[in-house]
Amino acid sequence: MLVVLLVLLAGMVVSLVLRRRAISRAGATFELSHRVRDQRPGHGWVLGVGRYTGESLEWFRIFSLDPRPKRVWNRDEIAYEARRSPEGPEEGSLYDGHVVVVCRTPGGEVELAMSESSLMGFQSWLESGPPGTNWDAKPLR
Repeated sequence: MLVVLLVLLAGMVVSLVLRRRAISRAGATFELSHRVRDQRPGHGWVLGVGRYTGESLEWFRIFSLDPRPKRVWNRDEIAYEARRSPEGPEEGSLYDGHVVVVCRTPGGEVELAMSESSLMGFQSWLESGPPGTNWDAKPLR
């Protein structure tokens, strides 16, 4: 019985490692947490990784076997609003050194947490539209 449990545990660990490598192969990844529930202030954060793929930012849960992203935000549908330091329970839920980033999407407000260097990359990605971008369009507000 113990041997079966150990084999299952080892299989899960190997699956998580292989999944992370497969996600990384399709593009560089970075630590990106997403607040999926906002009913209680400071709670609802889920650790994950982000990956840029052309015109979208994909978010994958860190502890999942699903090879598909859990959330996808298109560049032309997400706008940077503000940033803040983690507060209260968020300090224990998020990676050290991460800042909370508030974004606006057609579906409402989205909160992400990332490192300062990842935030600089995120802002650059948002600002660098592809050829043919409609610069006269109003930003989401």
